[in-house]
Amino acid sequence: MTRINVMLLIALLASALYLVRVSYESRRLFAELDKAQSEERALDTDSERLKTELRTQATPLRVERTARDRLGMRSATPATTQYVVIPRAASASASAAASAGRSP
Repeated sequence: MTRINVMLLIALLASALYLVRVSYESRRLFAELDKAQSEERALDTDSERLKTELRTQATPLRVERTARDRLGMRSATPATTQYVVIPRAASASASAAASAGRSP
């Protein structure tokens, strides 16, 4: 009878230690999950902020201002536009050369 009691006591202690270990592991994993979810929320917030900033940077008004200020560009006007006139003879020879290069 004492042998059975000793074996039951050993089984009880082993199961109690196993329960403590599993509980500890469960708490550790839950804390790790909570930390990962917190990091995910922070990354989502940062991503949305960057997307908003990108949309702000790409507005046509900002692009035009940057082109004018930093690159020295200006809007095209009829006064600054130069038209290229191709003579008829050159135009005909260019189209003949282009059609000769094509295969039927």
